[in-house]
This record gives sequence, structure tokens and C-alpha cells, in this order.
Amino acid sequence: MTDEKPKAVLIIGATASGKSALALDVAERFGGVIINADSMQVYAELRIITNRPTPAEEARAPHRLYGFRPAREPYSTALWLADVAREVADAEARGLLPVIVGGTGLYFKALTEGLSTIPEIPAEIRAHYRLRAETEPAEALHAELSRRDAATAATIRPSDPQRIARALEVLEATGRPLADWHAQKEPPLLSAADALPVVVEIDRAALYRRCDERFDRMIEAGAIEEARAIDALHLDAALPAMRAVGLPPLIAFARGEVSLGDAAERAKTATRNYAKRQLTWIRNNFISRNDCFTKEMQGTKSEINLFVRKRLTAFH
Repeated sequence: MTDEKPKAVLIIGATASGKSALALDVAERFGGVIINADSMQVYAELRIITNRPTPAEEARAPHRLYGFRPAREPYSTALWLADVAREVADAEARGLLPVIVGGTGLYFKALTEGLSTIPEIPAEIRAHYRLRAETEPAEALHAELSRRDAATAATIRPSDPQRIARALEVLEATGRPLADWHAQKEPPLLSAADALPVVVEIDRAALYRRCDERFDRMIEAGAIEEARAIDALHLDAALPAMRAVGLPPLIAFARGEVSLGDAAERAKTATRNYAKRQLTWIRNNFISRNDCFTKEMQGTKSEINLFVRKRLTAFH
């Protein structure tokens, strides 16, 4: 970080880590606008299941890029980056501090490193490799990638089927390795000197407990009814919104295919697994790197708040 006032606060953490509450606290204290960096909270029909801010919370500070896209329309990192660029510029013009918060690591990576200009992948190619990622061992797919694109394969863990499938679909569609495309990036919207980053971490056992408790609250708040409403839209199951964590088992319950207990257990397990993947991704991509994401915050919300306040108060 430089001695200049940061242009934005970036708050990243796993689901149920408390990052949204921290973002709201920072925005209220320092005149900020909260900008969503969660790929599922953009969908209008998924307020409860994605744990979007409540209307009461939204009334306490400006919120942007929440619930503004219909679930029938896919949303991408490139679209988000264009939208967040507009919101950051608007905040700057209004004298507001952008507080960008979420758990979608690719959004933050694109924000601070720039986005590769990979062409749109044809739907049939993407569907082919995504299906293989779901039905074939990840190690077998990684071996195939190693044969076809050794350079990219060397950067991907053999146990990461989503990234392997992505590399294969890009190679198939463009004829060029993913590593080549990654070498061609647009300039980042925010450089390391522009941002005040905070990685929110809590004890893993406590995080998993909070995931379970939050799901129970979501059920009480109407998550089942929300799942029924989504199911009634008859959307393509391949749409990103339909893969929201916890949604598939709740739809299965709404259809009478499983009991509520089974649906809840599946949803809680999926949420815990998602949180684990987020933590791993954040550690591998941000905390260990020598760039703007180097400050690992451990402890209570008040300790994290103190860190943010000290860094920002110096400029007030």
C-alpha cells in the first residue's frame, strides 16, 4: 500500500464469514457504497437462498449490483467487471467510498489483475466439458489436458475439475491454450496501490457451524417458497443461477423427491464444501501472493473493523 488514500475497500471471505456485516459497518462509518462481488447475489429471484442483504440493511447504506439480473440470463465475470467499473466511477463522482464485498474470487482477481480477452465459448462445447467434469474423474481429465496443453495443466491441481474443464473448453473452442489467453489481459480496474484489501477469516469449525445455522434461518425466512418459485419458472438447469448453493436440494424437496431433512442435510453439506473451496482458493490466490491481497485478518469482527478504521481514519 502507498501513503495515498485507497480508492476502494475490498472485502473477501467465505460464505457466512461475516464479510457483509463488516462491509455495512465500513460503509456507514466512512460514507461508502457497498458493491456486490458475489456471482449469485446478482439474481433477482434468489434473495433468501443467496443470503442477500435484507431491505433493512439496504436502507442503511447504498447497495449496488444486488438482485438486478433475472435468473434466466447468465451473468459472467466480464459483465460484472464492466458493471463494477461503472459503479466505482459513479461512487468517485459522488464522493463515496466503494466497498466491494463478496466471495467470488474470480471477480476480485479480474478486478485487480485485469481480465483475459477469451472469446465466448460455444454453448455445446461448454456443456460437453462441464458434463465430463461432473461424470469423469478429475485426474483423468487432467491427464487429457496434460497431453493436449502441458503448460496450462501444470498450473491446475489434478483435483480441480472445474478449472480443468475450463482449460479444455477454451482449447477446444479457440485452438489456443488457456495460458496464452491469460497472458493477454486488459489493464486492471484497481491496482495494488488503489485498494485496501481485507481477507475475512474465522475458525473453520465455527464457520461450518455458522453455515448450518444460517441455512436453518433461511428455511424460516422462506427459502422453500423461493425455491418453489424458481422451479415454477422452468429454467434451464445449466443456467448459473440454478446452481446456487442449496437451491437444487430445495427444489428436489419442493417436487416431493426428497424429505425436508434430506434436502437440508444436502444443502448444508454443499454449503460447507463451498466454504472450504472458497477458503482454499483465497489462500492459494491471495494470501500467499505478494500483491494487494497480503493482509490476512484473523479474529473477531471488531478486530477486523479496527484494522479498516485505522487505515481509513488516517485520511479523514
